Amino acid sequence: MDILVNNAGILGDQGEIDGVTRDGFERLLAVNAAAPFFITQLALPRLRDGGRIITVGTMLTRGPAMARAIDYAMSKAPLDVLTSALAKQLGPRGITVNIVAPGVIDTDMHQGRLVGEALTWLESLSPLGRLGTPEDVADTVAFLASDDSRYMTGHRLDVSGGTAL
Repeated sequence: MDILVNNAGILGDQGEIDGVTRDGFERLLAVNAAAPFFITQLALPRLRDGGRIITVGTMLTRGPAMARAIDYAMSKAPLDVLTSALAKQLGPRGITVNIVAPGVIDTDMHQGRLVGEALTWLESLSPLGRLGTPEDVADTVAFLASDDSRYMTGHRLDVSGGTAL
């Protein structure tokens, strides 16, 4: 195996802390944090020296997170730790480990949520005046998978169009 891309992600209850349920939060942790951890664990014996591990996280783990996404941000935060720890552990094998941190990306995950005033507000947060696209994220992942990034490890690449939350 040459490249592992961890791209698991689901949204949570999308409320402030008092609206987050235990079951919902545990499901978020299982999909957004535990699944990438254990998939990586299973892949490591198969990953060739000089390979790549790329994980998709979120920009919400740095700086002030939106209160209505506290559960989602918390479930993705362990991926930042996983990335930095594995970069150090796997460096002797020449394996690079990086994380891509998207902002709001116009995907099916947001179906029905990105409309009207909410959409206009989110677009206004980016100096580019738009939401990200799946291609914006995919191009960054492709760069990290390529030889062009061979000396980058333990890094977080924000793909947020400069969005400040």
